[in-house]
Amino acid sequence: MTVGPTMPPRFHLECSVSCGAGPFDAGHPHHLCHCGRPLLARYDWARIGAGWSRESLRDAVPSMWRYAPALPLDDGDRAVTLGEGWTPLVPAPALGAELGLERLLVKDEAANPTNSFKARGMSAAVTRAHALGAATLAVPSAGNAACALAAYAANAGIEAQVFMPRDVKTPFIRECRLHGAAVTLVDGLITDAGRIAADQGRRSGWYDVSTLKEPYRVEGKKTMGYEIAEQLGWRWPNWIVYPTGGGTGIVGIWKACEELEALGWVKGPRPRLVTVQAAGCAPMVRAFDAGADTADPWEGAATVADGLRVPAAVGDVLVLRALRGSGGTAVTVSDDDMVRGMHDLGRREGIGAAPEGGATLAALRQLVRDAVIAPDDEVVLLNTGGALKYLDLVEER
Repeated sequence: MTVGPTMPPRFHLECSVSCGAGPFDAGHPHHLCHCGRPLLARYDWARIGAGWSRESLRDAVPSMWRYAPALPLDDGDRAVTLGEGWTPLVPAPALGAELGLERLLVKDEAANPTNSFKARGMSAAVTRAHALGAATLAVPSAGNAACALAAYAANAGIEAQVFMPRDVKTPFIRECRLHGAAVTLVDGLITDAGRIAADQGRRSGWYDVSTLKEPYRVEGKKTMGYEIAEQLGWRWPNWIVYPTGGGTGIVGIWKACEELEALGWVKGPRPRLVTVQAAGCAPMVRAFDAGADTADPWEGAATVADGLRVPAAVGDVLVLRALRGSGGTAVTVSDDDMVRGMHDLGRREGIGAAPEGGATLAALRQLVRDAVIAPDDEVVLLNTGGALKYLDLVEER
């Protein structure tokens, strides 16, 4: 399907750390900047705002493509979509009462195609790759990104090559193969999968859709921020608590804050952002606590949450900037506590959360206990994926 305004706005790419290179023409494939940092899409908000209003969304498609003027879609492009986005923002009154919070909500990304928030990023990335004529897409993944790429590549009629750690859970492998992707299992972690995927991709001419190594996955992820604002009546909550592996989501939400302000659609204080990582793999938390601008790789990464087992992230600078710019913080949680969070979200609120979602509840408990979050604060937890691929964790408790 083709979506968007009759004359979509032009956009270009800029270095995310303003090294002086660019701007880059988005009509050609680009990945990292010359300085090795991510590129980000930038838009002409004056032009967009002149022809797009909040009121126009009343009859818009109930997916992330309701925000097509703010997405990288050129005139005549087909959005590669499976109906991703516009996920529910669910009140959690039972857990809120337990924690003494008056306004606790969960943004439930498990409602997306392929059961995770990765659908948003892959919809945008595959849309752009298809428009640029890519023949084969490749990604290293802990599981959910591979499943999403496989599905969206199939929808676009493009070959998909996915690389995952050998110990990834079986449902991820089977789902990728269901959608026709070629699966390569790699000894080690996602960073090892990324190295092998990049080596093979360079030799074969594949289009790399690794986290923040291309500019468009973050464009899909930013729509979580757009939706939270719209679902709350065009205002921000006090806090957004986010499980962080590669960091694209938290970078995207912060980008959404900037863009909605540029449009004049949301005013007032931005939300304070919280990065949540596993105690066994917490490079961002360590860097945040040390006051560092970059995050050193984490040695011996280990956690039951596959999406949090990311020892090094190319977007580390952007994540740390978002946390500090928002006045937020960074928290580690144990595997036991995140699995307990899964159970509590399921038993108390009926939300089937992955361990990454359970980690946000575990972090919230710490922040309430330490009086960082106040009883009258409005808090949104991000459940980034569903429990179905992690039912082995449920059986063990």
